Amino acid sequence: MSSSTKPYMIRALHQWCCDNDHTPYIVVWVNDRTDVPREYVKNNEIVLNVSYSATKNLQIDNDWISFSARFGGMSRDIWVPVGNVMSIFARETGEGMGFEVEPMPEDAALKPAPSVDQPKGDGDDPGPNRPSGGRPSLRIVK
Repeated sequence: MSSSTKPYMIRALHQWCCDNDHTPYIVVWVNDRTDVPREYVKNNEIVLNVSYSATKNLQIDNDWISFSARFGGMSRDIWVPVGNVMSIFARETGEGMGFEVEPMPEDAALKPAPSVDQPKGDGDDPGPNRPSGGRPSLRIVK
């Protein structure tokens, strides 16, 4: 059985955003497998800025997206199963791609052991997820 194309598409669109000076955002379905700041979750979803300038140690692997970022001035470690990514898009244009939420196998670990081999960005950008902020818009591109 071949592996999912989803992590490859996420990495490709992330790179496209960065190459075109756009800000890549992901929309994530939040459940017990995601490790995100729960105070920024609305309707089981969170929108995260995954640009290199907003994250530290960003890794987009085949199973997990992990990084550190600042929320309300505090650094937080973020762990998102790739299967929980609902979309990735450019903040400036709304261009991107939507995905189905994929269930993770029951025997999968809650999150892998952290690795630190890609230090990028400084993590100073708090991202779009402020409780008083407006709701982001997403344009479906067919």
